[in-house]
Amino acid sequence: MTMEIQIQNVSMTYPNGKQALKDLTLNLHGPSLIGLLGPNGAGKSTLMKLLVSALKPTSGAIRIDGAPLEKAEQRLKEQLGYLPQDFGLFDELTAAGFLDYMAALKNLKNPKDAVKESICAVNLKEKAKAGIRTLSGGQRQRVGIAQALLGNPSCLIFDEPTVGLDPQERIHFRNLFSQMAQDRLVLLSTHIIEDVQSVCDQLVVMNHGKILFAGTPEQLIKMAVGHVGVFWEQEAAWEQGLHITARVNTSRGIRCKAVADTLPAFVREEEPSLEDAYLYLISREVDQ
Repeated sequence: MTMEIQIQNVSMTYPNGKQALKDLTLNLHGPSLIGLLGPNGAGKSTLMKLLVSALKPTSGAIRIDGAPLEKAEQRLKEQLGYLPQDFGLFDELTAAGFLDYMAALKNLKNPKDAVKESICAVNLKEKAKAGIRTLSGGQRQRVGIAQALLGNPSCLIFDEPTVGLDPQERIHFRNLFSQMAQDRLVLLSTHIIEDVQSVCDQLVVMNHGKILFAGTPEQLIKMAVGHVGVFWEQEAAWEQGLHITARVNTSRGIRCKAVADTLPAFVREEEPSLEDAYLYLISREVDQ
């Protein structure tokens, strides 16, 4: 059974006066793999904490399958797998021992089977009996992902899950998340375009506590058509409004890629990638 989360006019201001979220309205429903994109400080982690009831919004409402979050909190936690960005592990335990502990907290009916399944899913069998303090950063991250998978939850929320993983591990987990999203809601928060461009069927882009875009990757790319181009650095007049997104040294000099509302004459238009479209969207928000 999949889950639907309705976010209605949600704002969040911390006690120090910082407004992290500004009047967000968004519907999330499975089965789907939804990528939540945005630069550091965009408000992604705050939104995640609201969705798992770790924080309460200053204003607005969050509904789980139509019920107010405060009334559905227990049911949500029974169906939720969550990996926060600052997830802590107990160094004195083994990887399997820590997962046993988390399975007990979740009150799972068959904890041994659940732990075995999650260890296999994250390719951690060889390190299951190793002390957590002996694990590498990537292996510790895999333990964190494994605890989120315990009990086969119908909703998975991951906050920067591939930080510290090598490229091969990141590819494995992107494929794993995609497979899981076939029959559940998976929300993946990241600032790494590679983590979403090949697996997410929906994207939400945030910056400065606001939603800039919600839709498919193809729709985001289409918005950037005509706004991405390349040129040689020696040809540039450095006109205002041109945002440089990449520089590459070549035998001919430095080849630049840029985004802009209107491309200057010396810039040759190029088909945008998802990263180009994302950077164009962020640059427009910065200019406003």
